[in-house]
Amino acid sequence: MDFDDTPEEAAFRAEALAWLEAHAAPRDLDTTRPSMGGFGDEYVRQCQQWQRTLYDGGWAGITWPKEYGGRGGTGRQAGIFSQEQAKFDVSNGVFAVGIGMVGPTLMAHATDAQKERYLGPMLRGEEIWCQLFSEPGAGSDLAGLSTKAVRDGDEWLVNGQKVWTSGAQHSTFGILMTRTDPDAPKHEGITYFVVDMATPGIDVRPLRQITGVAHFNEVFLTDVRVPNDNVVGEPNGGWRVAVTTMAHERALIGGGVGLGFRDVLRLARSCGRTDDGRVRQALATAYGRFEVLKFLGYRVQTAASQGRPPGPESSVMKLAYSQHLAALADLVLSLEGAAGMLNGDDAPDAGQWQQHFLNQWSSRIGGGTDQIQRNVIGERVLGLPREPRVDKDVPFRAIPG
Repeated sequence: MDFDDTPEEAAFRAEALAWLEAHAAPRDLDTTRPSMGGFGDEYVRQCQQWQRTLYDGGWAGITWPKEYGGRGGTGRQAGIFSQEQAKFDVSNGVFAVGIGMVGPTLMAHATDAQKERYLGPMLRGEEIWCQLFSEPGAGSDLAGLSTKAVRDGDEWLVNGQKVWTSGAQHSTFGILMTRTDPDAPKHEGITYFVVDMATPGIDVRPLRQITGVAHFNEVFLTDVRVPNDNVVGEPNGGWRVAVTTMAHERALIGGGVGLGFRDVLRLARSCGRTDDGRVRQALATAYGRFEVLKFLGYRVQTAASQGRPPGPESSVMKLAYSQHLAALADLVLSLEGAAGMLNGDDAPDAGQWQQHFLNQWSSRIGGGTDQIQRNVIGERVLGLPREPRVDKDVPFRAIPG
């Protein structure tokens, strides 16, 4: 693809920038971007307000079809708008799961009634979504999940536990994976639901992280009744639906805006380190990683603009982003020298860099670990032999553990 704006894209960028300038305050580019952290009540309120502003202005869901309230635009246009929006002091981060992951999944697999019910409020910022996938015993091996759902007339009775659920304490709905046929192999006995988070029997418990915030939660489900109309796809066919969600999740994490090279360079200058040859080399290397991620993002945007769902390239981008976060976290604290041991108001930039260092693990583990991404790339891109799986054709209830 051509990485320079076409005349049409340049016009789109100018239109987007003009609208943003009229509706949002510019971000101070000489101030570090706030750390990714918890979903505080005020942050949630601001995100909802901004998402509604985007919707009313015709800028929400740029790649979503117009029939679902979107703009019907291209992935490249979505990337352009994200680039311009990053210059302003606004965020719609609490809708990352809903708009970035659940929406595309529902468009691909949901019934017309489900699309009609959920997509509009999601795009308007009226309802927040969370992802009830991981469990204490099923993270990287997600198909090993044991939360069970048993059919009871027109409902399903759900019992189990989920963990690492981002934003569950503020969510209206969740996407839920359950075990519905323990006699089938583990990938074949899973059903994918939409669940109302206000349903009796759902207990959300925030997890205080090393950063001091509670972004993640553990969720207990005890005799939770879910209507059969809330099944997405077919009963016991949930793994295929989940694969769509996870592909979009990897693209979402790998395409995160987060810190920019300008932020890192500003820190190096404020610490008086830019005359150090080794630091300059490290900065040049970091700049190269930022550029690689940008172009990997263009590949994913190109696929989206051509109507193709995220494929293995989303795993390539997710792995590159994870490795970038690890190297960048080490770099920014090394730039601070002894001050890197401080935190909070005692540290440079009120400890924002320490927060980024500590928070790196959520992105490096979430959406599939580096090892999982390497397996996906090896098998689906390089054509290497698949990992041996002795439990592939074994009924789930016969698997030890």
